[in-house]
Amino acid sequence: MPLASTDDGYRLHYECVGEGKPVVFVHEFAGDHRSWEPQLRAFARRHRCITFAARGYSPSDVPRDPSAYSQARAVRDIAAVMDAAQVEQAHLVGLSMGGFATLHFGLTYPRRALSMTIAGAGYGALSADRQAFQAVSRAAADQFEAKGAAGYGPVYAESAARLQLQNKDPRGWREFADALAGHDTLGAVLTLRGVQAERPALDTMADALGALQVPALIVAGDEDDHSLLPSLFLKRTLPASGLLVLPKTGHTINLEEPDAFNRAVLDFIASAEAGRWGARDPRTLGEAMKL
Repeated sequence: MPLASTDDGYRLHYECVGEGKPVVFVHEFAGDHRSWEPQLRAFARRHRCITFAARGYSPSDVPRDPSAYSQARAVRDIAAVMDAAQVEQAHLVGLSMGGFATLHFGLTYPRRALSMTIAGAGYGALSADRQAFQAVSRAAADQFEAKGAAGYGPVYAESAARLQLQNKDPRGWREFADALAGHDTLGAVLTLRGVQAERPALDTMADALGALQVPALIVAGDEDDHSLLPSLFLKRTLPASGLLVLPKTGHTINLEEPDAFNRAVLDFIASAEAGRWGARDPRTLGEAMKL
């Protein structure tokens, strides 16, 4: 079982499969390294795929110190996994919490990111929503703390933007919910409080985002209400970005619509590698409406 060592002394479980240009998958709060199985089976046909369990998610270490959890730590943990796997540059694919980590990785290590797929990255992402999102995140942490992951995980798995997966793929949703119920309770609590609730609003980072030239694909489900405006903000702010909105789709995009997700991301990565995913043509910007 390969392990990566972090700069603050913790160990992260990671797995590799396939050969080719590396792709690193970064999971969401309610998932873990196993959440990317539909992608590993497809991407490993042409890429070296790396997936890992974030700190706080078994079999990675679960720090007991609340200060060990932050957005900055999550970014450095991606770098630690890449270092352990002897990968200097990779395509990054992240969902939700992992999408935010992917975006911040691109800002922190732009030369190491060949491309960024930022999926479902919206909850609390804009300043107007941040205070409410912080309250919801802390309330969820309290529920996990009081009931444990086994007690509150199934409730969390039936949130409004997860029901699309439940309706389309009941067996897949059950696997997702059962895995969430098996998460480490302390890790879930501290991740919600330290990473989710404390990450900065994206619209406070507009200047840095506007200077980031890493190719980016932004993916959202049209029934994942809280991700739509932030996804549009990212499209308008990241120079070399494209936006894909999947119809009748919620938050758990990679599990809910794996075929559409895989095709879009593989095509995006191929375009980025061919140098065909550049910044938007400035001639398409700012034109007045014409009849």
